[in-house]
Amino acid sequence: MDILQSIIIGIVQGLTEFLPVSSSAHLIFVQEFLGVAEPGIAFDVLVHLGTLVAVVSYFFKDILDMIKAFFLSIVDIFRGKFKEGFREDPYKKLAWMVLIGTIPVGIIGIVFKSQVEATFNSLIIPSVFLLITGVLLYVSQRLNVGSKSIKDCSIKEAIIVGISQACAIIPGLSRSGTTIGTGLLIGLDKEFAAKFSFLLAVPAIMGATVVQLKGIGTGLDANLVPYVLGFLAALISGYLAISILLKLIRERSLDIFAFYCWIVGAIVLVYSLFFM
Repeated sequence: MDILQSIIIGIVQGLTEFLPVSSSAHLIFVQEFLGVAEPGIAFDVLVHLGTLVAVVSYFFKDILDMIKAFFLSIVDIFRGKFKEGFREDPYKKLAWMVLIGTIPVGIIGIVFKSQVEATFNSLIIPSVFLLITGVLLYVSQRLNVGSKSIKDCSIKEAIIVGISQACAIIPGLSRSGTTIGTGLLIGLDKEFAAKFSFLLAVPAIMGATVVQLKGIGTGLDANLVPYVLGFLAALISGYLAISILLKLIRERSLDIFAFYCWIVGAIVLVYSLFFM
């Protein structure tokens, strides 16, 4: 993999990790059309680390407040005031919602690891699920009638959105698109649905990165420059993607991403069925 290819893949990873268009599907498509073999564990870890740094940087204050609030809530348990703190402090509630919402993807990732990995060997599966992502985005915006903020949410909402994130382990089913869409369907405020989706990404990406860390040395020495450039491309494009999506969901709609998923999914599906 040369420098240009690593930068392209890094940009695709950064943009599609947070825009609701499925990063896994786009990485499969881009590698196929660029003729790039599997980049290797080291590169995969670095581009995911780039997106992790992007989301942590963007929500740094929120994440810091959540960490502080989480440890304070542990203290509350021993003081017998956990319920009061959970109700009254939005960051305590948000910290526990993110933690509990992460559990389903961890379970699915471990139990169905081999089955999920097998779905990455085909263009048909990600293209079909990309079409489904488009439907979810389009429908959820029209059925969303709620305005729940963190103050109105409970662990129930965290579990539902967490299960949707676990389903998005399938390539083509966008993680951000699925979690935001599900959030809208259960009545979350648009901006909070997006923010919760991004915060849920932190432990999910971190977990995926930690699992692969043992193989990071493979190929890193020989490809240091393209790998580092891929990391930087993922970081910068990921930060921009978060800014773009929050602005769109605040001021307009996500219809453009629904149409995009349908167009790209249909094109790749036709290509895979009739030209491969």
